[in-house]
Amino acid sequence: MKPIGYWLNRTDKALTGYMNHMLEEFGLTRTAWQVLNLVHDTPGIADKEVLTNLAANAGSAVLNGTIDTVLADDWAYRPAPGRLALTPGGSRRLTDVAARVDAFRELSTTGISQHEYRTTVRVLERISRNLETAMSTSC
Repeated sequence: MKPIGYWLNRTDKALTGYMNHMLEEFGLTRTAWQVLNLVHDTPGIADKEVLTNLAANAGSAVLNGTIDTVLADDWAYRPAPGRLALTPGGSRRLTDVAARVDAFRELSTTGISQHEYRTTVRVLERISRNLETAMSTSC
């Protein structure tokens, strides 16, 4: 049996690869979709909060570049300096994207029960917390 790190890396690559391909027709990447989702859920969110909330998903250079892209592509605008909100068109387009993402989620969890999914997420969360706690106490 391959170790958990192998499967975590392979799963992340598969998730990212499939989502990037699926979202390509919308001019998005997985990271851009994550940024837009966060902006949708928190209109007027500060760039700094986007970087903090998505730090586990991408580095600050990638996230800043993604913010620039969603602004340039008219998905989002700046209601105030350093803050993001969806444009009306961005909001409409995100609704179209959401249907695809729902289908993606269904595909990626085919044959996995809700119980198995919740257990997997809880186990991964515990592993992360164990290691983060150990790092913070040993450094």
